[in-house]
Amino acid sequence: MHVLVLNGPNLNLLGMREPELYGDDTLADVEKGLRAAFPDVRFTFEQNNHEGTLIDAIQDAGLDNIAGIIFNPGGYTHTSVALRDAIAAVRVPVVEVHLSNIYAREDFRHHSLLAPVCEGQISGLGIHGYHLALRYLMTR
Repeated sequence: MHVLVLNGPNLNLLGMREPELYGDDTLADVEKGLRAAFPDVRFTFEQNNHEGTLIDAIQDAGLDNIAGIIFNPGGYTHTSVALRDAIAAVRVPVVEVHLSNIYAREDFRHHSLLAPVCEGQISGLGIHGYHLALRYLMTR
């Protein structure tokens, strides 16, 4: 099984950025934890702050026989119709993941443009959300 773990803007700052919201773990910790917990899964990990590059990664996943995408779109969750359209265009299951509980935060974060085209959404469970998303994808 090959899974793309895709992270959007500002997630390269995990561990430094607002640890009271996002915790002390870094993206390297997320990668290390997933690899240790799921040694039989082939992972591709990508993080990018640019919307077009994230769209390219989603489209490439649709062409590269990726079994699923775990996607933390960061702030693009609430603004990007283009990412929504990219997810809808590929035949790859996508699970939207958020470290913080977006529904316990500012009102503008309560609406995800991506959720309607994703298989599901995990919010507020920190880095454990990535593990839960992978467990789901493994059952498909």
